[in-house]
Amino acid sequence: MKHLVCSMMLFSLLGLFSCKARNVNNLSVEEFADSLKAETCILDVRTAEEFAAGHLRGAANIDWYQAGFVESVKAAYGPEQPLYLYCRSGRRSAAAAEKLAREGYIVYNMLGGYQAWTEAGREVTRYEVERFRTPAGSAVEITLIKHASLEIRFQGLSIQVDPVAELGKKTDYATEFPKADYILITHEHHDHFDQAAIDALRKEGTQLLTNARCVQMAGWGKALANGESLQLAFGIEAVPAYNTTEGHLQYHPKGRDNGYVLTLDGLRIYIAGDTEDIPEMAERKDIDIAFLPCNQPYTMTAEQLLHAAQMIKPKVLIPYHFGNTDLSGLPAQLPGMDVRLRALQ
Repeated sequence: MKHLVCSMMLFSLLGLFSCKARNVNNLSVEEFADSLKAETCILDVRTAEEFAAGHLRGAANIDWYQAGFVESVKAAYGPEQPLYLYCRSGRRSAAAAEKLAREGYIVYNMLGGYQAWTEAGREVTRYEVERFRTPAGSAVEITLIKHASLEIRFQGLSIQVDPVAELGKKTDYATEFPKADYILITHEHHDHFDQAAIDALRKEGTQLLTNARCVQMAGWGKALANGESLQLAFGIEAVPAYNTTEGHLQYHPKGRDNGYVLTLDGLRIYIAGDTEDIPEMAERKDIDIAFLPCNQPYTMTAEQLLHAAQMIKPKVLIPYHFGNTDLSGLPAQLPGMDVRLRALQ
């Protein structure tokens, strides 16, 4: 009987080790980089402070040391999704990989971690990056720079939206981003229009698309009025963005400012600009990703944001342009919608 128990324990241990060996794959920096695709789930298991100082494009941050690490991973990723892990030097990610493998995940761990990645000269960013696929399979990366500033990369193009350098965290567009192929400006307020940022991103052939007032201020560019559209390397439609609350109408009068609907190879992105929950939002159809503002008195209250999302029904909602507004309850109010709360103050 004693021998039987020992044999059973041995087989259990062997099963555990074989499961770990089967589900954890250690990769060099080169192998890790070659494996990354637009839909890859990259998990940075360092602290929030380490993550903010620099991380791989598209990585999410769940601290290995936090209580409930495994539960946080399970809430974000199903076991059918392979996970690509890294930390500073590889020790924390190795421990996290083993833990997740025992939970049924297939895990790829980067040897040498972030240190080895940067020493190899690989690209890093200080910003969160959301990755998507168009219906035709093209990769789309949206860098969440801050507040209302975004960068969209699509088929080798860089599309900058409301680039502003000096606002909250400083952005050095000349060194942190490639020169823009397109710059979209919603309106002339200082947290959306920044001549220095536009100049830093401009190259020969850059197209500036904005409203009439910003064309005057910049001295160049193409003005789009509400309702106008263009077919470039992607489709763009200028849509209304304005205030409706009495006492706030002077901030964004009707007919002056733009929101934009971009159609990238079939993927539809709505960038609302500074607006309240205007009736025209009901006309926004088949929106895959919506950026909606929440910052009274200039844009929407949390209640208006909820109403706007219910009108538009995007597949993915990313609130932006908000200050100290508490939006933590928003996901529960929009069941079935992918609501992503990001650092876009």
